[in-house]
Amino acid sequence: MKIEVWSDYACPFCYIGKRRLENALSQFPDRDQVEVVFRSFELDPNASVNETRDIHELLSLKYGMAREQAVQMNNQLAEQARGVGLTFNFDTLKPTNTHDGHRLSHYAKTQGKEAELNERLLRAYFTDSLNVGDHEVLAKLAAEVGLDEAEVLAVLKNGDYDAEVDADIEAARRLNVNGVPFFVFNNKYAVSGAQPGPVFSEVLDTVWAEEKKSPALQVLGSTGPADAGDDGCADGSCKL
Repeated sequence: MKIEVWSDYACPFCYIGKRRLENALSQFPDRDQVEVVFRSFELDPNASVNETRDIHELLSLKYGMAREQAVQMNNQLAEQARGVGLTFNFDTLKPTNTHDGHRLSHYAKTQGKEAELNERLLRAYFTDSLNVGDHEVLAKLAAEVGLDEAEVLAVLKNGDYDAEVDADIEAARRLNVNGVPFFVFNNKYAVSGAQPGPVFSEVLDTVWAEEKKSPALQVLGSTGPADAGDDGCADGSCKL
């Protein structure tokens, strides 16, 4: 079974959804026959690498809400994160542009380190309050998961893997994906948003049993909200 996951490092639901999928996979009897592939998605391609405003202010501007409401929304997200063992530090989080992080992920894939790097970048952004748009920071994080720091800096400097990032984003566009996380199972079934763990377990069982019966892409587990809160992400995904 192949699971493709469109996500962005700046998307809190992507980290929560990733962990919920992993928890479901840990209980799936045939997990050793499941391949998870990460696909790039940029919620804000025009974001500044060195943003001076904090995430509360940026969200209040994006959704036209008071800062206090944005803080409350982020507190609710942090509570959801704690439910799957994650720590989100929104007060010190450093908003940034994620394009180079996605380029680095494609390089890491060629080195067999894609999964490790994706987890490290998400933790760096939401937990460690690091600027994952800065090349020096990215290189040090890559070194932590076993990549060569000098090679990583060269990749980032040369603009390598731009085409691969663009290809992932174009593939998402063809699937009419306008929010992440978005999970596609064997190019037949899809789950949109950070759905509860039982939804992922049900989909894994369904795909495993029926993967050859229906060629059409069917969106599963979207009959109700994924406890996302009143933030424009009621289905548990971050929107463009």
